[in-house]
Amino acid sequence: MVFFPHNSIEPRANPAFSRVPILPNIYDLVAFTLLGGAIALVVHGTSDMSGSLALLEKQPISLGIGHLPEYALRTTLRMFAGILISLVFTFVVATFAAKNRRAGQIIVPAMDILQSVPVLGFLTFTVTFFLRLFPGQEIGAECASIFAIFTSQVWNMAFSFYQSLTSIPTDLDEVCRSFKLSAWQRFWRLEAPFAAPGLIWNTMMSMSGGWFFVVASEAITVGNTDIRLPGIGSYLALAIDEKNFSAIAAAVLAMVVIILLYNQLLFRPILAWAEKFKVEQSTSKEKVNSWVYDIIRHTRLIKRLSAPFLWIGQQLMMIRFSSAENQVNPANSDTHSEIGDCAWGFCVLSAILWGGWVTFDYLRQALSWQDVWISFSCGLMTLLRVAVLILLASLLWVPVGIWIGLRPSLAQHIQPIAQFLAAFPANVLFPFVVIAIVVTGANPNIWLSPLMILGTQWYILFNVIAGAASFPTDLKEAVAVYQIRSWTWWRRVMLPGIFPYYITGALTATGGSWNASIVAEVASWGNTQLEAYGLGAYIANATTAGDVRRVVLGIVVMAFFVTFFNRILWRPLYAFAERRIRFN
Repeated sequence: MVFFPHNSIEPRANPAFSRVPILPNIYDLVAFTLLGGAIALVVHGTSDMSGSLALLEKQPISLGIGHLPEYALRTTLRMFAGILISLVFTFVVATFAAKNRRAGQIIVPAMDILQSVPVLGFLTFTVTFFLRLFPGQEIGAECASIFAIFTSQVWNMAFSFYQSLTSIPTDLDEVCRSFKLSAWQRFWRLEAPFAAPGLIWNTMMSMSGGWFFVVASEAITVGNTDIRLPGIGSYLALAIDEKNFSAIAAAVLAMVVIILLYNQLLFRPILAWAEKFKVEQSTSKEKVNSWVYDIIRHTRLIKRLSAPFLWIGQQLMMIRFSSAENQVNPANSDTHSEIGDCAWGFCVLSAILWGGWVTFDYLRQALSWQDVWISFSCGLMTLLRVAVLILLASLLWVPVGIWIGLRPSLAQHIQPIAQFLAAFPANVLFPFVVIAIVVTGANPNIWLSPLMILGTQWYILFNVIAGAASFPTDLKEAVAVYQIRSWTWWRRVMLPGIFPYYITGALTATGGSWNASIVAEVASWGNTQLEAYGLGAYIANATTAGDVRRVVLGIVVMAFFVTFFNRILWRPLYAFAERRIRFN
């Protein structure tokens, strides 16, 4: 088993590498062409984001097909900006939560709550902040949009990384400690590589999750503020308002092209590179293939030019910031006195009570207990929808995900399809759903519900695929030798093997479904609007009306239900996965 082997980074000089010709070859030419094109697109797209906010009113969104490439570029750049911020957040916050027990007691529940806060809930408060931070500039609206996309992407990645750090095999951790690696060295030599496969799959899923909320993040309508940034989301919103089927089809086709492009040019090479980080004692017979990764491996000049940067990165990873003897095992975290624990608990409880009182005092100035009951009953209805949908999605996608994950060659072909389905915005289906419900007279409370799980069910599928793909080859070979089959294979081998990954996917899908309720419980097509009774519709209507207090009340009620549901179900299962289901 190898984590960040020396020959995988190639920062150190060796005779074989020094004999590599310096002159570029055809692979260098192709690689430089791809790199140059990417840089040119980034420069072009970001230069358009620094204009005046008044220009957005003078140059409204157009449904002309010729504008789609520009809109697609702008949306894609916002997506990747959100992903980069999400990665930084994941490495810092999720690591802190996994390594510090007291911090984890606050961070993990906070992420549970925040992942369920609707995108419009964030926009209600952040749009005004960013517009005031950059008065009269488009960059303020861009920051608000990127932040909204970030909130739809980050939680899945953070939970995946946290789950991986808390389930590192004990023997690997003990080996690192026996070599007296510092916490910084152990992070880059063991923890980050161990978490890499799951994090990469969840990053792809998060990228798709951003697409699901692209309309809400680019066509911003909060009270009297109405901003439509150039992008596919605003294009779709306008096409739905004008009942333009051809424009909707063009936007969906543009999404397909973009997803295929960044899948082939970015995510597939990263998956192929991350194959080396699988925890196994024998090599898998099937590998992830990537023509871009093969091109990079065969380059000459690029290897020469990148060698100094790789060497610097290698040295940074080996810096000893603290000694291993002073580090506490992350599986056991802080072992402080009971007095310290009581003091910490008192501080946390005091902060919660203070925050609760401030919120209560703010809401009681304009709302009554009748409003609380209405929002609470809406929350109960949305909770019922979420529970039923997650159960149905689990029964369907767990066996499918295992079947795909155990076949890497098949997973390569399924991956872009699943990414597109996960990215497919619910708004695109509004015309068909609204028309079908109106024509048949069906109950919106029932038939709008599947829109909530449309994008979030793929969190379960992607995580199960990642878990099955990461299942050690040596264990699969042992299972084959002992001829373990049928229900015993599921109960004793595969379900325990993918259980931590499933919990991460189901937990994120639950929060995402709550988030998606704000989009799914209110569907419109032109002047026709349908609503399902639920908390998502309650918050959506309050946001459109600019009623901040009811938005806050809806978010508080949603946070209560999410916390309650997680505490009685997902948190105990998460703890069980950390304690029992790990490759020791």
